[in-house]
Amino acid sequence: MLRLLIVDDEEIITDGLYEVFRMRMPDRLDVCKAYSGKEALEWLKRTRFDIVMTDISMPGMSGLELSEEIQLYWPRCRIVFLTGYSEFDYAYKAIQMPRARYLLKTEGFGKVIEVIEEVVAEVDESSQIGSLVELSREQLYALEVMEQAEFIRHLLQDSGTHASDREAFAAELRKAGLKLDPQQQVYVVAGQLAYPDDSGYSVRSGLLRTAERIWDSFLAEQSRRAGIVEKQGELVWLLQPAVPLERQFDGYFARYLEGMLELIQEACQKQLGLTAAFALGGSPSEWRSVTPQAARLRQLLQVKLSGRMAAVLIDRFEPDEADGGKDDLKLPQRTELLAAHLEAGRRELFFEAFHELADGLLDAQIQVERAVEGYYSVALLLHAAIQRWGLGRDIGDCRKLLRLDEHASMKEAAAYLRELAGRLFELKHRSEIARASSVIDRICRYIETHLEEDLSLVRLAEINYFNPSYLSRFFKQESGMNLSEYIDGCRLKKAKELLRNGELKIREVAGSVGYEAAHSFTRFFKKSTGLTPQEYRDSLQAR
Repeated sequence: MLRLLIVDDEEIITDGLYEVFRMRMPDRLDVCKAYSGKEALEWLKRTRFDIVMTDISMPGMSGLELSEEIQLYWPRCRIVFLTGYSEFDYAYKAIQMPRARYLLKTEGFGKVIEVIEEVVAEVDESSQIGSLVELSREQLYALEVMEQAEFIRHLLQDSGTHASDREAFAAELRKAGLKLDPQQQVYVVAGQLAYPDDSGYSVRSGLLRTAERIWDSFLAEQSRRAGIVEKQGELVWLLQPAVPLERQFDGYFARYLEGMLELIQEACQKQLGLTAAFALGGSPSEWRSVTPQAARLRQLLQVKLSGRMAAVLIDRFEPDEADGGKDDLKLPQRTELLAAHLEAGRRELFFEAFHELADGLLDAQIQVERAVEGYYSVALLLHAAIQRWGLGRDIGDCRKLLRLDEHASMKEAAAYLRELAGRLFELKHRSEIARASSVIDRICRYIETHLEEDLSLVRLAEINYFNPSYLSRFFKQESGMNLSEYIDGCRLKKAKELLRNGELKIREVAGSVGYEAAHSFTRFFKKSTGLTPQEYRDSLQAR
């Protein structure tokens, strides 16, 4: 979903355009509004914008000054200048700006709508594979990049040791050809691609190569980065700002990364049919803490997501830098794979990995101690999941889980683990349905009791600790309607109740349901009911 910000100090124009675009493209545009350049900057600090339509001449900060800030923070953003001034100087300055359009207010709503629809199409086209491939660099597939990836793998295994000596670490970065700064903190991103179920190795390799080009093109403008991407679709990136920004607001780079990851998700889904999920550290990490931070982000993806859901999760936890990157939880590789599949709800992949492990446990050549260790690794994994998900009562008696001696044979023990895991997947699926319903209920209750407040997608996402694009998809998926449709329905219902009461003036009713301008409320009400608010009230009194 693209995000449009409308900025004009004339409220009637801002409100009118806001209502037009909010109604016209609810599935395509998340629309916000601001009545000054200063207020617009506050929006730009909170979230990514793809299109900003702004008046050129405003008191305080002009549209041209605002556009300079936009280019600084969100360089991919398209700008449409909307003004009543036709002087050549204004037009000339606007035309010189990249990705900018120029419109006169006298051209009317029809022309404005036409231009915004053209810009939306341009933004879509710019994310097409052809454009992105042209922006990518062939060095991604060179030997140097492969060596860099190997270096990153070693760093992620034990960053505490690698980064303990700053000078030696800086030399290693230079030798590997990485442009990351050893003196500067680094942001960590973990991700997961969900491939089509029936895709083979070659298909996945091709999809992965194209996905790499997509995210490289989006992240190239303002970041230095390095990372690894596995064929299984798991990835870890290390990122820093490409150029220190003198006027960056607090947390700018994290917001920038969040916005770019949203665009990467949309491009991967639209062009490749791939669902991508990301977890981003909300604050930068010291180099020696990269290992635990990456592990935590992977765990965040496992715990918070299930199935094929696209989301950008922000980790607000600041890791303890004093631990030097030590990780005390060293589980066997296969057990770690089982944990990942279990948390993500990937049933088929879980049992595929489980059967491989079970075959090893039943191997006649295996040492007894190793077989016991293998059993308890899986048993503890399942036991932890039962406790974490609160399924103890539903799962029933599972005392045999941690008592290998109560099983007649290892074959029987493996069968018991398999059966218990199957029950866990079923219960977790039911629990997730109930949890999703609870989240939707909470959002709906908040909307119904705060109709007079800011109910923008960005604000609702902040309150519920979601990413805006994810919240929009999640609400539509679970409720069957757009979030904006639900909000409008609540506002209409409340407005009718207040109009039926008869004590409040029309402008007071408008304010009570979130409309600052009475004329905007009147336009909304008539579009929904066919009557103006006053006509509706008169009809009630007549009856």
